[in-house]
Amino acid sequence: MPISGESGGAWLVSTGSREWKGISMNITLRTIELFVFWYPALMAVFWMAGGIIFYFSNERKKPIPLYEVPMVSILVPCYNEGETLENTVERLAEIQYPNYEIIVINDGSTDNTVEVAESLLDKYPMMRFINQKENAGKANALYLGLLASNGEILVGVDSDSYIMPDALNYMVPHFTNRFNGERVGAVTGNPRVRNRNSLLAKIQLCEYASIISLIKRTQRVWGKVMTVSGVVVAFRKKALMDAELWDRDMITEDIGVTWKLEKKYWDVRYEPRALCMMLVPETVRGLAKQRGRWASGGMEILRRHFNIFKSWKSRRLFPVYLEQLCSILWSLCWLLMLIIIIFNLFTNNTYIQLPYLWKSLFLSSVCLLQFIVAIALDSRYDPHLFKYSVEAVWYPFLYWYINAFLVIKALPTLFKRNKKLAKWSSPDRGISGNDSTKK
Repeated sequence: MPISGESGGAWLVSTGSREWKGISMNITLRTIELFVFWYPALMAVFWMAGGIIFYFSNERKKPIPLYEVPMVSILVPCYNEGETLENTVERLAEIQYPNYEIIVINDGSTDNTVEVAESLLDKYPMMRFINQKENAGKANALYLGLLASNGEILVGVDSDSYIMPDALNYMVPHFTNRFNGERVGAVTGNPRVRNRNSLLAKIQLCEYASIISLIKRTQRVWGKVMTVSGVVVAFRKKALMDAELWDRDMITEDIGVTWKLEKKYWDVRYEPRALCMMLVPETVRGLAKQRGRWASGGMEILRRHFNIFKSWKSRRLFPVYLEQLCSILWSLCWLLMLIIIIFNLFTNNTYIQLPYLWKSLFLSSVCLLQFIVAIALDSRYDPHLFKYSVEAVWYPFLYWYINAFLVIKALPTLFKRNKKLAKWSSPDRGISGNDSTKK
């Protein structure tokens, strides 16, 4: 039947509108698909280039000489660390630096941490002990340690970790360098995984080398460091005071204080030679809890520091902020594409198409190349890295799946403000807690 008059025009408009919506939807999905594919590939190339540049411009050179030995206060905040504290203090007492003190701060532990700490006081004369009876969070414990410290340089070390004997000899010269050391506010060290018995621990060992360490190198070259490693970091006390100390309402105090320092134009550096041996989670639940905290901390940074775009002087923070934002967007887009692919598989009985197959192979190859470059850079500090690199093939699967869901779970943090003290709970310290690096 022919279509004429107003009804025909309405039909054409309706049909055209549906077709236009369909085209717009296809373009949107195609854009999302391209972003999900190309973003990790391009960022991997970006990280590799930055890591190589950092190596030739920094690591290959001789370390800065130790001309001065200012007083260093090592702060060790504790919460239920009765099993690990004695080993930590014993290792810190072996540091090959002539002028330092150890300040252990208990933060309302419910185990035997206080008894262990008090029993160590006579054995190690350079150690002092602060007993905070109520759990008020790591940032508050560090604040108490700062008030009691005698050193102009503060080094934060987690109570289940220890820095290598020569670590201070690499970190301190950044502050005392007579050419450009006066603007250095913090130096973050190089965390190394010491419990390497389980598959999950081995995967994290490769992650710290190929992802975290490589990214810090690149951020130091192209912009600003996103965050110091809370497990091993040195601060200039004056810089901390200028930045108004740690945020005691943030669950990731290390990310927060990094941004506060850099917004005050203090320099934050990465020193890969300053090694810190630490324990990592060896259960999926423990890992998810840790990464969920990291994701929430990233959200809090985006909300609190959006005002960096108001000042051109903060321009070196722009790429770090935008990269964090893009990472969150990528997780959302990746999950959307995963849902669409699964839906199509169940509704149309289709199979994995060739374009997705070659894209997966391409991303896997780029990821593998990134691992090779990063492990080659870090193997000078950990010669056994290549032995564990076989387990690295599982990393993209675990990281992308777990991280995407944790980022989405943490999204509400972007829109709410925490006004309470960020208290901590006992983390997963590994199934065995063994120091596999001794083997």
